[in-house]
Amino acid sequence: MVPFVLQIFGAVGLVGYLSFKNGQKAVNDLAEQLIDRSSDVVNERLTSYLAIPQMLNRMNADAIRRGTLDVRDREAVAKHFWDQMQVYNLTYTGIGLTSGQGFGVAHYDKNITREEWTAQLPKNLYNYATDSQGNQTKLNARWDYDSLKQPWYTEPIAAGKPIWGKIYTANLSDSPYITAAATRPIYDSQNRLLGMIGTEIHLLKLSDFLRGLDISKSGQVFLVERDGALIANSGIEKPFTLVKDQVQRLQAIESPNAVVQTIAKHLQTSNKFQTIAQDADFKLEVQGEQHFVNVMPWRDEYGLDWLLVVSVPESAFMAQINANTRTTIALCFGALAVASILGFFTSRWLVHPILRLNQASEAMASGNLEQAVEPSNIQELNTLSHSFNHMAGRLRELFTALEHSKEVLEERVEERTAELKHTLAELQRSQAQVVQSEKMSSLGQLVAGVAHEINNPVNFIHGNLTYVQDYTEDLLEFIQLYQQCYPHPTPEIQTAAEEMDLEFLQEDLPKILTSMQLGTDRIRQIILSLRNFSRMDEAEFKAVDIHEGIDSTLLILQHRLKARSERPEIEIIKDYATLPLIECYAGQLNQVFMNILVNSIDAIEENNAKHTYQELKDHPSRITIRTSMADAAWIEVVIADNGVGIPQAVQRRIFDPFFTTKALGKGTGMGMSISYQIITGKHNGKLECFSTPGEGTEFRIRIPLQQPVPSAI
Repeated sequence: MVPFVLQIFGAVGLVGYLSFKNGQKAVNDLAEQLIDRSSDVVNERLTSYLAIPQMLNRMNADAIRRGTLDVRDREAVAKHFWDQMQVYNLTYTGIGLTSGQGFGVAHYDKNITREEWTAQLPKNLYNYATDSQGNQTKLNARWDYDSLKQPWYTEPIAAGKPIWGKIYTANLSDSPYITAAATRPIYDSQNRLLGMIGTEIHLLKLSDFLRGLDISKSGQVFLVERDGALIANSGIEKPFTLVKDQVQRLQAIESPNAVVQTIAKHLQTSNKFQTIAQDADFKLEVQGEQHFVNVMPWRDEYGLDWLLVVSVPESAFMAQINANTRTTIALCFGALAVASILGFFTSRWLVHPILRLNQASEAMASGNLEQAVEPSNIQELNTLSHSFNHMAGRLRELFTALEHSKEVLEERVEERTAELKHTLAELQRSQAQVVQSEKMSSLGQLVAGVAHEINNPVNFIHGNLTYVQDYTEDLLEFIQLYQQCYPHPTPEIQTAAEEMDLEFLQEDLPKILTSMQLGTDRIRQIILSLRNFSRMDEAEFKAVDIHEGIDSTLLILQHRLKARSERPEIEIIKDYATLPLIECYAGQLNQVFMNILVNSIDAIEENNAKHTYQELKDHPSRITIRTSMADAAWIEVVIADNGVGIPQAVQRRIFDPFFTTKALGKGTGMGMSISYQIITGKHNGKLECFSTPGEGTEFRIRIPLQQPVPSAI
């Protein structure tokens, strides 16, 4: 049945898929044509709209050169500008003379006004209302204005040719004003510079034009400068914002229009605002929908260099394609239903005996061995049915015997498993206790013995050094007295004094004795630390200063902390709080400190192997030891390092017996397990590990100040 259904369903589905792909290709071609047509329309509109200011400037400049317009006759020129303002959709036309004077006509709102200014500040600019003939009527306002310093005057004079000025913004009479000025120098008939003439157009009218384009209901068209500043867009969103009543232009990436903002961010990311030199087409996803985008550079001969962007959503073209796709899917499912019905009746006629055999096989596979298949009218299937019935009978006999053997075997396995688990648990506990006891006993006896043997001769030397120093001082004073009484010794004494360098001997001998005194003091401190660590001279359970145990452990490990040729010294940072005496097994607690500090040093050395000496010098290795009162009845000891850290999987097993990550021969996996037993079992405390791979590890020990009646190991 399945091949029959798949054949029909596959054929219909393939036809539908090819139809969809062809329709999608046609949509892409149509979208590109529409976008190109829209771009051409906008391009033509921009060309004609932005050509007017430069054309009027050229006509007026030529008239001034020929003498048709006399800049000295302000009234005539102003009315000429007023007439042009009536015909063309301009915002401002004016002339600035080299003398600092000037005049112009403005159409900022519904009314046309005239302006004129002198070269003398202040309040040298006068703005007048006009009547229907362009004559001045009442004075509207006055303000300070220095035309010789304005960019619209200085830039064309410096360029010596017609140019476009930078886009200018203002808030005039609570109306936003965004304009571009076309400017050019003006000369008289003798080619002498008279000043400049400028004509402005309101760029917000471009947005009205773009909204009037028939692209699609959800299509977008917008203009941006090469720096990404938004000029105009076809959406209802404004290309500017008001900040404290000041008009500020928006960057395209800040536009409230999601389509404009997404396309602008895409162009900014690929740095295409400055690099696009020819038409570019691409597809971009905006708010979960694909858009066709066309970017066209727009330039003119006077310096304008903008980008025209047209975007149309794919859904505008895909409506009919999606409808056809739904029809194709419906046909596929219809074909599937017809094929399934035909296949069902065909399969029942052909494979009904096989299905009975299959059901019997599945029943046997699920454990029901009491199966028998009725004979079939088909000879081949009849033979298969007899074979199946014979096999089913034989399997019933074998499974009966196997079930009996299985029950006996399971009983034996359960007994042996329980015995092995109990034995293994006892063995692990015994091994941990033996290792701990032997280690602590051997280490304590060795340290105590060495300390005792060294202590006697060192005390003898240390005690006699005081007398030696006194005798030496007496002898040196006697020699000095002798030198004072007999300042002129015999030649033999003078020669002997020079040979032995008597003066240096008098100076250096007290220093040597002082150094020997310091050395014996240091040896006695080391012996005291060894005895504190071993605690062989004290009762097993008593109140001790926990800081002494930590310092004694650090002294024993000093050889591993010192600087080496391949790494600097490992710094030890102690942050000790004032703690009372703590009731504990001091020797065993020192063993915990030893295990944790050794692991910290190993972790730091493993991390140091990955870095150079200079890197380790810039980022030194540190072990921080901090003690504090957790509360009134508990103390806390924290030992932290900046080694390689411990992975999360290892942290869960760090206190398991015989678990270690060290190489063979470098660890038995008992140190942290024994430490955990000492803290939790012997001292009723807590031992926790916190680690971040690559940053370091922190062990936190908490034990009560007072212990209950101590129990034997």
